[in-house]
Amino acid sequence: MCGDCGCEVANASHFKKSETKKIHLAENILQKNKNIAHKNSHWFEDHHIKAINIMSSPGAGKTALLEKTISDLSEQINICTLVGDQQTDNDAQRLKKSGGMAQQISTHSSCHLDAQMVADELGVFVKPEVDLLFIENVGNLVCPSAFDLGEQIKVALLSTTEGEDKPIKYPVLFNKASLILITKTDLMPYLKWDKDKCVNYIRQVNSEAKIIFLSSETGEGLDEWYDYLKGELCV
Repeated sequence: MCGDCGCEVANASHFKKSETKKIHLAENILQKNKNIAHKNSHWFEDHHIKAINIMSSPGAGKTALLEKTISDLSEQINICTLVGDQQTDNDAQRLKKSGGMAQQISTHSSCHLDAQMVADELGVFVKPEVDLLFIENVGNLVCPSAFDLGEQIKVALLSTTEGEDKPIKYPVLFNKASLILITKTDLMPYLKWDKDKCVNYIRQVNSEAKIIFLSSETGEGLDEWYDYLKGELCV
């Protein structure tokens, strides 16, 4: 995936002994990220900001969900969004049109956001008066799950168009999530998609995460999503 997160290293069991030095390098990078994430976490706590890291594959519906969420809740909650993509500010522009404060972070060759990228925006774009910070990570089911950003909540999206088995193919992301959103439920009648099978796969890797089925197109499940957000803000 990329050369800096260690995914080229940790997932390869056939390396020769002389190549194991790469593992040490990956550990150093992850430890540095962990230290910065810890500082981010304290900044969020000090300013009473709830930070939510939203992760999924490309096209699962992250931006569409945030567009709807910002449009519906921005008058009640002070919402700010950081958007990660390798190139363009397309998603940030979409969120701004919905009435939100959005800042694009271009990761260039990296397939994930890291804690330093978030830290650079704290106090600059993300102001202390913000109540809720959405961090829309780069579309990827592997690398983003390895990098803590200092967030309090990890949310994983899985669209019905991706099939049921992504949670067992990419278990780390779904295992770490405290909330799993099944998106694009309006397409279920047109797909060979088994709801019970999908839930079973999720429970094989995560027995506790809350699961919400929703559609940004029809509004199904959005009230439950909004209630979840409001509940977290009260914690």
